[in-house]
Amino acid sequence: MSRGTFTAGQGVTVQLVKAGSTKLRYPAVVASDDGTHAVVRAPWGRTTVRDFGFVRFEPGDVFTEHYWRDRWYAVKEVRAADGTLKGWYCDAARPAGIRSDGIVIEDLELDLWLSADGTTVLRLDEEEFAASGIESHDPVAASMSRRAMDELETLARAGGFAELLG
Repeated sequence: MSRGTFTAGQGVTVQLVKAGSTKLRYPAVVASDDGTHAVVRAPWGRTTVRDFGFVRFEPGDVFTEHYWRDRWYAVKEVRAADGTLKGWYCDAARPAGIRSDGIVIEDLELDLWLSADGTTVLRLDEEEFAASGIESHDPVAASMSRRAMDELETLARAGGFAELLG
């Protein structure tokens, strides 16, 4: 994969990989890229609502997605169609793979949610993480995933992601 950078306004494809297979592929537009931290914007890619109980992702929602080439997570700011901030959904993931046409992100199951008002911080998908077998077949990735969630949770509880996201 290339280590090149994207240009603001460039159309790219984001490819989400889980357990070796592509789970989702969607178009996005580059907001910025400094060679380490790429930011893209994409609409909620489904025509249906996904209700997690603590947040609903709905048609019209816009995700500003932050990917790093050197960090084991991705952070997605979620806004409603009217611009109202819903919060941040974070994924433990291998560092982003950058290709000329887009970003490949390998999701490692663990997730974290931070509500817009900063009062709710939830660690998610521990059961899926355990069931994935990653702790036995890739202990380094498992350890990095847990560290990533620890780092994000610490930031979330200390006031949010403003400094991280720039």
